[in-house]
Amino acid sequence: MTPSIPSQRLISLDALRGFTVAGMILVNVPGSWEHIYAPFRHADFNGLTLADLVFPFFLFIVGASIALALSKRIEKGDSKTHILKKVFSRSVIIFLLGIFLNWLSSDFSEWRIAGVLQRIGICYLLASLWYLYSGLRVQMVVGLVILLSYWVVCIFIPIPGEGVMFTPQMNWPAWVDSHLLPGKMYFGHWDPEGILSTLPAMVSAMTGMWAVTLLSKANDHQQKIKILAFYGAILVLAGMILSFSFPINKNVWSSSFVLVTSGIASLLWAAAIWLIDVKQLTSWAMPGMVFGANAISAYVLHYLLAYPLNRIPIAGASVQSHLMQWLGAFVQPPLASLIWALLYTALCFLPVFWMYRKKVFIKI
Repeated sequence: MTPSIPSQRLISLDALRGFTVAGMILVNVPGSWEHIYAPFRHADFNGLTLADLVFPFFLFIVGASIALALSKRIEKGDSKTHILKKVFSRSVIIFLLGIFLNWLSSDFSEWRIAGVLQRIGICYLLASLWYLYSGLRVQMVVGLVILLSYWVVCIFIPIPGEGVMFTPQMNWPAWVDSHLLPGKMYFGHWDPEGILSTLPAMVSAMTGMWAVTLLSKANDHQQKIKILAFYGAILVLAGMILSFSFPINKNVWSSSFVLVTSGIASLLWAAAIWLIDVKQLTSWAMPGMVFGANAISAYVLHYLLAYPLNRIPIAGASVQSHLMQWLGAFVQPPLASLIWALLYTALCFLPVFWMYRKKVFIKI
């Protein structure tokens, strides 16, 4: 039987999930894409910025949530077939919701099939299958094989007609997307949420599952913190070593990117447990807990708000344009851009805070 995980850890995990969603919103809605502080801008290709951390953190938390939720259902006696039906329906809804949001933000000719929610839905389904039908050792072997194989393919295997290449213009994920991925692609000829790079992204979710499984052996908070800290340090170290050959790269979701970002996520979870569960310092975590309780709703809301704020003209310009012009009279453009992003994120917080107070939790 899959070991159960104490429910008190959900507080720190919810807070971490919520702050991650807030970070995703903050990164996605700058006042101007031309004026962004470096930490809030994704790396052009190789490299790692603060903005690059939020998506892999969310997948890590998705994996942790899989282990927490499915272990409880198995303990309650639910059949794996019944659980799988629920998992499949949820993953389809998340995927279709991503498709809808892409359609909402563009016309049909610019319709993008790939996207953040689509990748979350796929990774949720695949990681859940591994959790339901294999143990920790098998999962780790599979994850290791995927990461090593992906490294070998991207760095050492010649691309048909191109040779060995790993550049923004040509790499294995780009080649696969250009031949197999329909619709518009983010970079024109390939997509950062494309087909091949979804495999290592699935491992990002699996690392969260492994963290929870390892934590099931802990007897108290101090042991939990030590396990997460050690686990995170090992992942970061392994990723840094691998990065000398396979650079840390969000766009292709490189194997070193998986290891380093999952390691950092594990270390931050350890810190959250220490602050929230051990020191009982919960007031600072309230915004994270609010966002985390309705994470997908908050993410969808930030797309829906874009239409009235960015696309409906008022006195000849959008609300965003008016506010950016007004802010520009007082502060430098990068700060004005950040202020807009913070106000936008705060605006998204208000309805989910109301839902939190009313105990309305939308579970897809």
